[in-house]
Amino acid sequence: MEKKRIVSGMRPTGKLHLGHIHGALNNWKALQEDYQCFYFIADWHALTSEYEHPEIIKQSTEDIIIDWISIGLDPEKSVFFVQSSIKEHAELFLIFSMFTPLPWLERNPTYKEQLQELTKRDIYTYGFLGYPVLQAADILMYKANGVPVGQDQSPHVELTREIARRFNHLYSDIFPVPEVLLTPEAKILGIDRRKMSKGYNNAIFLSDTEVTVNKKVSEMITDPQRARKSDPGRPSFCNVFTFHELYSKKDNVQEIKEGCLSASIGCVECKRLMAESLNKALEPLREKRQEIQSKTGLIDDIINEGNKRAGEIAKNTLKEVREVVKI
Repeated sequence: MEKKRIVSGMRPTGKLHLGHIHGALNNWKALQEDYQCFYFIADWHALTSEYEHPEIIKQSTEDIIIDWISIGLDPEKSVFFVQSSIKEHAELFLIFSMFTPLPWLERNPTYKEQLQELTKRDIYTYGFLGYPVLQAADILMYKANGVPVGQDQSPHVELTREIARRFNHLYSDIFPVPEVLLTPEAKILGIDRRKMSKGYNNAIFLSDTEVTVNKKVSEMITDPQRARKSDPGRPSFCNVFTFHELYSKKDNVQEIKEGCLSASIGCVECKRLMAESLNKALEPLREKRQEIQSKTGLIDDIINEGNKRAGEIAKNTLKEVREVVKI
């Protein structure tokens, strides 16, 4: 039986960080064993917020694919492609925009949150408002059965589901209504206890050196009520302990927890131990990155092959769409 198909993408707006691993990439890696996976560089989406500084998009594209491979995504199992190389996405987006009601976009909670978060950029644009319609075109182009996303992106997928239903009702039953495949892992916080984000300058990147990781971990905010080493700590309120639970050995985690509660271990030592565990986890990724970067032309070949495979499907889908829309 043919595997079901999933689609997801990432905006090339800078280097990937630990939040991407726990918010998406670990899930993507697991899913590629059981699904046909299409993972794409969402460069048109990146333009919705980076249109004044588009140079970051090209710079980030290769870095992101290198990171994908370094954490275990396999271009032999999954299709990696660049959104703007598949021109059919733009035409399907245009067609969808003709019948997508404006209130659907205006009430999107993610849109409202982004307007509040990105206050230093002018994103009161047609493109930014229509972001979810382009996302629907990305997903439905490949007749995806599911979309792996975090909780914050689920409203976009719900809008994709509505657009699929509306198209099928108006024209023909072409598109499956994709399911939301929620990432099972919780969000990981940045070094300042806010959501890990490049925009907040609080991220630990997959490509950070051991020295950089040590420095960033040393700056992490711990339990705000633990002012002195002699004060008992509260691991459940400590961001560093959250990282221990992800990256340290189970026996060590329990020992650190007990040491924090009894004040027999201080925050400086706790951070040092966590940095050791984190660097140990990142070392295989660093080695894989170096290996990939040493192979001239490898990423270009992977992108070209992925674009070819994605493009063939996109042409067939758009042919069907044009026939039923009668254009």
